[in-house]
Amino acid sequence: MAALGKCANSVAPSYSKVLGLLVWALIASTYYQPIPAYGWVMFVAIFFWLVTVILFVMYLLQLQMKLYMIPWSVVLVIFNAAATVLYVTAFITCSAAVQSQSWLPGDYDKRAAASFFACVVMIAYGASTFFSFQAWKGLGSNAATSQVTD
Repeated sequence: MAALGKCANSVAPSYSKVLGLLVWALIASTYYQPIPAYGWVMFVAIFFWLVTVILFVMYLLQLQMKLYMIPWSVVLVIFNAAATVLYVTAFITCSAAVQSQSWLPGDYDKRAAASFFACVVMIAYGASTFFSFQAWKGLGSNAATSQVTD
């Protein structure tokens, strides 16, 4: 179970990066300016994509070892929970704003795909929240199982 948690904890941010990029790229490729709801979706998608990439680069460079005074497990739980909640609102907003009548051909398909991928990113951040919470709490270990026997 611990191996599954570590694997999923490292894979979910990868999905979040790729699919988050896909969400804002699909919306940015349409004429979204007249519809204010897409401004919120673009903000959420770009902001969390950038922060996720920055955290990924920090992890690659092992900066968390140099910044040991920061409780990184708590930071990740808070970040992933905030991303999940805001992606829920972005998914609902994006889904509600999709209209079958659009000014340009292909806009409907791109917006519908962006809505689908926003849901997938929301689920990926939710999984990251779950696994980072488990890592923060020690994967369910308790005082009885963590006793050292000499």
